[in-house]
Amino acid sequence: MASIGKIARRTFLFGSLAIAGGVAFGVWQVRRTPPNPLQPAEGEVTLSPFVLIDADGVTLIAPRAEMGQGTHTTWAALLAEELDLDWQDIRVIHGPPAKAYYNQAMMKEGLPNKGYDASAFQEALAEAMGDIGKVLNLQVTGGSTAMKDGFDRMRVAGAAAREMLKGAAAERLGVTVAQLRTEGGAVIAPDGTVLPYPDLAEAAARIDPPEIALRPQSDWRLLGRSLPRVDMIGKSTGTAQFAIDTRLPGMKFAAIRMSPRRGAMLSYDAAAAERMPGVEKVVDLGDGLAVIASNTWLAQRAADAIDVEWAPAAYPADMNGMYAAIAAAFDAKPNSTMRDDGDVDTLPQGATEITAEYRVPFLAHATMEPMNATAWIDGDRLRLWCGNQAPTFTRDACAAEAGIDADKVDLETTLMGGGFGRRGEMDFSILATRVAKAVPGVPVNVTWSREEDMTHDFYRPAAMARMRGAVKDGAAVMLDLQVAAPSVTQQALKRWTGFSPGGPDKVHVEGLFNQPYGVANYRVRGHLAEIEPPLGFWRSVGNSFNGFFHESFMDEMAHAAGADPLEFRLALARAEWAPAAAVLDAVKEMSGWTGKTPDGTGRGVAMTYSFGTPVAMVIEVKDSDGGIRLTGAWIAADMGIALDPGIIEAQLTGGMAYGLSAAMNEEITFADGMVEQLNFPDYEPLRIGQMPPVAVRILETQDHLGGAGEVATPPAAPALANAIFDLTGQRARELPLRKQFSFAL
Repeated sequence: MASIGKIARRTFLFGSLAIAGGVAFGVWQVRRTPPNPLQPAEGEVTLSPFVLIDADGVTLIAPRAEMGQGTHTTWAALLAEELDLDWQDIRVIHGPPAKAYYNQAMMKEGLPNKGYDASAFQEALAEAMGDIGKVLNLQVTGGSTAMKDGFDRMRVAGAAAREMLKGAAAERLGVTVAQLRTEGGAVIAPDGTVLPYPDLAEAAARIDPPEIALRPQSDWRLLGRSLPRVDMIGKSTGTAQFAIDTRLPGMKFAAIRMSPRRGAMLSYDAAAAERMPGVEKVVDLGDGLAVIASNTWLAQRAADAIDVEWAPAAYPADMNGMYAAIAAAFDAKPNSTMRDDGDVDTLPQGATEITAEYRVPFLAHATMEPMNATAWIDGDRLRLWCGNQAPTFTRDACAAEAGIDADKVDLETTLMGGGFGRRGEMDFSILATRVAKAVPGVPVNVTWSREEDMTHDFYRPAAMARMRGAVKDGAAVMLDLQVAAPSVTQQALKRWTGFSPGGPDKVHVEGLFNQPYGVANYRVRGHLAEIEPPLGFWRSVGNSFNGFFHESFMDEMAHAAGADPLEFRLALARAEWAPAAAVLDAVKEMSGWTGKTPDGTGRGVAMTYSFGTPVAMVIEVKDSDGGIRLTGAWIAADMGIALDPGIIEAQLTGGMAYGLSAAMNEEITFADGMVEQLNFPDYEPLRIGQMPPVAVRILETQDHLGGAGEVATPPAAPALANAIFDLTGQRARELPLRKQFSFAL
């Protein structure tokens, strides 16, 4: 096993970023408290960057984005738990770009350990690294970190506000704080006097927050329960406002047409577009064009009418070139060896060796709300409305585009119709700013067509894996695993921060090196392909392809060993980490797994550990006249504490559906340097009629709080592929599965 000493001598992509930031800015910058960015209006009082009180009650300023995952509801419950409010008495809005809203949990994920086996020292080191996010202005929603980030911070914010309000009441009533209690949004005096929070807020703001102790789990009223979502009514009635709904007086509407090869624009003829009634301006963006018109549909039609000559792409023009470059990476020195246990170079005596090669394609995010943003050059300020996962980075990038200081940007983060990592990018906001520069004083809503969105995504990389293992006496005795792909981390960090730190790329091999199986001889190497098609973080990132590689090959190992696939995994998990074995036990019991399926039925199992959470999944398929039909799914996950079981169940179900969509149908391919898929008919997600019945069980046995948003995506593809093998006897080593099998609609 790689020792902590070996690891400490290395640099890591995320780790080196954090350490470099800490050294450059000094420890004092890391430790000092960021200022409160809120500027309350008349009648409003802020008790912290997170709590605003006015005559109508309490508003939570949420630093993490709401893109359908339920973050705002659970953050409200965390605050209300300590502030003695009912869940419906808290309003939630997105916060402005500000250092105070940095993501403390994201940097903690950068340590080069497997996660589930972190020592107390490593946990303490991770806590210290988390504060580096403050220095980097890391106000980012992603990596399944929202609850890990908010669990303590929101409860502390609520408890501090509660005690400040009690302090104000004590001064007004001439009693001690200890004589007061809080209930239903008010401070209650011993004589029954009720002082609502809004009546105390102004005085409370002048009181320094005292030392507080958080309430024990046994006293929780809201946490641990399934609560109605705070965004439920707006989204159910169509009144919720997304970025695409932004409307302002005098607003114009624009569409863009960018290079399909991500290269230069050589020439164009916009005469046909300019003659269309309602078209007001064609804007040369340098590497593309925008059309400003009286409505979005007209602008998109006009953009399509422009004759443009584009330069070639800077990456391989087709998939043969892409896969050739990825395969060539295996011949180069590995970028990482994140796990190196025992001896994989010597086949154990009497063992049977198994080898296999897998590959997966590029994938798009395909958010339901296409990319869009509204920008307005208003005097010397830039006003911006967009759904984004990185407000500080977006603000700074758009300020640079506008040629103004960042403090002259007013950014409003809206609700998002899906993110999955796509809205962590800044391109759509930067382009909206560029378009607005062409019509100063006029707000412009820039909406991408579905075709423009699909062909200008930052894709989950295509990847290949070479797997070698050995079994003996019914058990795995060796795993020697290699993955090759271009690095999404290097590309994304360069866009966000301007540089790409060197060193081992942990994201590239996550889901492969850190799986909780006790195999004595176990090595994982990551190879980075030297090509740069446009790449970005996609739901569960490296875990999404490595989960398929690892758990499909684990199934091949089980069959080679003559063992039941679930019992084979259970034995290995029990030897390594009990919570991993517990989720496998759970799906075994839930699904009634016997290891035997009747003719015409297949069942597959997979277990992956990602973002701090082990997830086991069983999927059942059956033969039908129309093709293979998914007839059942059972999911068990252990994230330590289930803060809202209803939201977690929805996240696990949705994550599985996202993974099944990619497994069955989805693929981005390149030809002549351009993406071939243009819209959902070319890039088809799981249909409603194809979704199997789902049963979910949430366990709470592990010590640490794990993520929920992405963790059910990695096991979906291998569980389905393994079920199809049980049904047909044919092993799938390439996605999407529709290339090899037919599915019923």
